[in-house]
Amino acid sequence: MRMLSTGVAGAVGVLVFVVLLSVFTVHQTQHAIVLQFGAPIRVVAEPGLNFKLPWQQVEYLDRRILELDTPEQEALASDGERLVVDAFARFRIVDPLAFFTAVRTETRARQRLTGFVLSTVRDALAARPRNVLFTEERALVMQAIRSGVDQQAEALGVDIVDVRIRRTDLPPQNSQAVYRRMETERQAIAQQIRSEGEAIALRIRSEADRNRTVILANARRESEIIRGQGDAERTRIFNESFGQDPEFFTFYRAMQAYRGSLSGEGNSFILSPDSDFFRYFGDPEGGQ
Repeated sequence: MRMLSTGVAGAVGVLVFVVLLSVFTVHQTQHAIVLQFGAPIRVVAEPGLNFKLPWQQVEYLDRRILELDTPEQEALASDGERLVVDAFARFRIVDPLAFFTAVRTETRARQRLTGFVLSTVRDALAARPRNVLFTEERALVMQAIRSGVDQQAEALGVDIVDVRIRRTDLPPQNSQAVYRRMETERQAIAQQIRSEGEAIALRIRSEADRNRTVILANARRESEIIRGQGDAERTRIFNESFGQDPEFFTFYRAMQAYRGSLSGEGNSFILSPDSDFFRYFGDPEGGQ
């Protein structure tokens, strides 16, 4: 009985071991490939519990979107400008059997895809000028690159979700020359703006001087007219006054002549004592 119990226990143990070797679980984020002596025989895409023969093996592949970072590379644009480009891609395994047959592992797939991305980015930039990456056409360039990489990756059972250029820069040896050229261009633009400003300022000053000259001329003309009118009015008043009292007018004019002639210091006159100029000195009535 003891030997029989031992045999049953051993058989049960072997059966359990065989069952454990025959059962495998597929997670919802995985593809499973069943191998027999290293050759794939079927693909399990549905998640859950599955069975295989004990001597068969299972390889798991990630079915999620995977990230691919590529190293920086130097590319030549169609206008002769050299650029340092840093790109990345997103891919997904859509055909596990083709993927396993072509590259077997993600490591080798990443190596192949990196080569595809670098060569496609280099060819795309070589067909376009550098400035296109800084315009609205950048999206079209990215779409063309993604399509090119996707066509090459189709043989690997991979779908390229997206390809992007993370950074575009100039090589260090070209940066200083470009910066100097940009500085020179900006200085030329600034000088042009200053020259235009000076021309505008000169035109404004010329117009202001012309307007000033016209205003002064009009003012002088009006002042001369007013002064002439005033002189005419004064003469009229004097004439009227002279007509009313000629003696007073003569006396008034003589006083003005005295004030104008004798107000200064050191004035000398050589006149006859009986000159008409001194008629009011001896006689307030103006008699000779």
